[in-house]
Order: sequence, then structure tokens, then C-alpha cells
Amino acid sequence: MYKHHEIYRTLLREILDGQYNALQRLPSEAQLVRRFGVSRPTAARALRDLQSEGVIERRVGSGSFLTGAQPSTTESSRHLGVLLPALEISEVLDFVCQELASLTRSKDYSLLWANSKPLADLTVKDAEDVCQHFIRRNVSGVFFAPFEFAADKDEVSKRTAEELRRAGIAVVLLDRDLVPFSFRSDFDLVGLDNVLAGYIAGQHMVKLGMQNLAFVARTHSAPTIGARVAGAREAMLDNSLVPSKDFYRIGDPRDSGFVKQLLRNRRIDGIICANDYTAALLMHSFARAKVRVPEDMRLIGFDDLKYAELLTTPLTTIAQPYRDLARNALRAMFDRLADPTLPPTELLSKPHLVVRASCGAIALH
Repeated sequence: MYKHHEIYRTLLREILDGQYNALQRLPSEAQLVRRFGVSRPTAARALRDLQSEGVIERRVGSGSFLTGAQPSTTESSRHLGVLLPALEISEVLDFVCQELASLTRSKDYSLLWANSKPLADLTVKDAEDVCQHFIRRNVSGVFFAPFEFAADKDEVSKRTAEELRRAGIAVVLLDRDLVPFSFRSDFDLVGLDNVLAGYIAGQHMVKLGMQNLAFVARTHSAPTIGARVAGAREAMLDNSLVPSKDFYRIGDPRDSGFVKQLLRNRRIDGIICANDYTAALLMHSFARAKVRVPEDMRLIGFDDLKYAELLTTPLTTIAQPYRDLARNALRAMFDRLADPTLPPTELLSKPHLVVRASCGAIALH
């Protein structure tokens, strides 16, 4: 069902884009077999579907040609979908998708949103319902940010992406992959160079004189966090510092017991937080524990969200280039739509450091 529909949709899209004229022969069954890696009956079925709708005619001994009839508007969709986790845990992607909406309009496409319910309430059935919604709307492709902060996040994310692909819908992953760092799935991925981001954060903290760093993240975080941890470790090693065995700390920054462990013996002099939200929660917990930032503990985050500079102590952070991410996402999507047989691509944007008071740099000047 799904493979022949993928071929059908791809050929229809190419016809609508003007890649074939009335005198030009369409790809043969043998050519479609090689291009899509399918059996000959599957390729033949896709051509029969186009023939049954009057879009093409198949001439014995000559091949398939356009009839000049207008393809059905229900299938000539110029819709793209975007699937995010609940907005309260994906604010960073909200900026990217706002930019994507503008870019798709400029390309005469529309962007359909399908946000999931909060992850605590997410089920496999919910993911299946979202897939069916996009299939019914005849979207050409979906920008998908895999789920976070749930024990079954990997299983649900993989099932969602595979279901869309089986329906002949192109999938471009936003921000993070479906598999742990440093593995790669076979889907296109657009995001930040998180190893470099972690390196920049670690290097900055070390250059300010910190020698005993920790990296703090919440349970069931995305694979991007593993990449940031790797980059931060590498920065320490390049500066002749050996990360402690418990360098990577996983826990709830609102939990007093977890915070006490971080502050035990005041051995740690700087904390790299997985993102701005984690840093903000940790800063609040430190305030309750009478620990001053940056005087007693220095912090750095990732993302540069709007509130980062509005915290009691403005947060030093690693900024994401949202417009660049959106442009890369659209480029990857149109490349995939043009040729579904392309190998999976990975487009990573360069992060940059935004220095504020929480790391102690401003206080030192």
C-alpha cells in the first residue's frame, strides 16, 4: 500500500512542478524500480493509479505520457506538516516553526500544525492519530521534533516517523534524532552542532578559571544533550582538566535532594546546564538554598530563550540561529521531495556564545 503510494505522490508532484511535458516520456517501470528500490508490480501499480485518474496514458511499446488532464486537487497537495511535543517543553522549536511558516508561504506551500498533548499523557494511539491526520490532509512532508521527557519517548517517536514514511510522506527531523548520541537514524536531520555547542560552553567556563565542572540535565532528555556533554568534556580535556566520574548529573533541578548533592562540599565551581529552562530552575533552587549566582556558583545554559536575560541573574547561554535552522529544514525537505532516494542528510548550524552575568564574566571586568 504505502510504497506504491510514495511513487504515485512523487510522480504527481513532479508533473505539477512541470518536470514533464506532453511530448516527454515518463519514467518506465524499470527506471522506477531502480529509483525507489521496489518490485516491478509496485512500480506498475503507481503508474496504473495515475492512468486511472486520467493523468497519464500508457502506450504499448512506447511508454507513459501526460494526457493534459488536470490532476486531482485532493492529491496535488502543497501542504507541509509540523509535529512538535507540547509547546511548554519545546519553546525553542516554536521560534524555528514560526520562521518555517513564513518561508513555506513564500514557496506557495502552507504549514499545518499538529502539536501533541503533554508527554505525561502521550500514548502510541495519539501518535497514530496524528499520522492519520496528516495522511488524510495529503501533506507532502512533515517536520518532526522527536518527543522528550517520557520513558517511552524513543519507541513512540520511531513509530511516528516510520508510519509517516510508509505513507509516502517525507520526514525531516527537527533539532534531535530518534536514536541516542552518537548513532544516526536514516531520516534527514536539521539542528544545532551540539558537540560544538558543548565545547564552546566548556571552553568558556574553563577560560574563566573554573576547574571542577558538572553538566546537569533532566531525566529522559533528548540525544542532543549527550552531544553537548561530549563537547564539554572535550573542552576540559583540551585544557588539561580531567572531568570527574560524576561530571554528567541527571536529575530534577527543583528537587532539594538533587541540589544538595550538587552543592556537597562545594567541590563544583561551575555548572553547564542542558538548556536555559534547566538553568532557570536550578537558579531558583540555589536562591532558596542561599547560594548566590555567580558569586557562589556559576551557570551557563543553551538556547538563549527570551527570558534568559530577564532572570534575577541574567543567564550566559549558547544561542541557536533559528532562521538558519528553518532555512536548512526547508532545504532538506524540498531536496527529499525532489528525490526520495537521496541518502539521509544532516544539516547542522553553528552556535554562538552570549555572555551575561551568570558565568561571572561580567563581574570579573
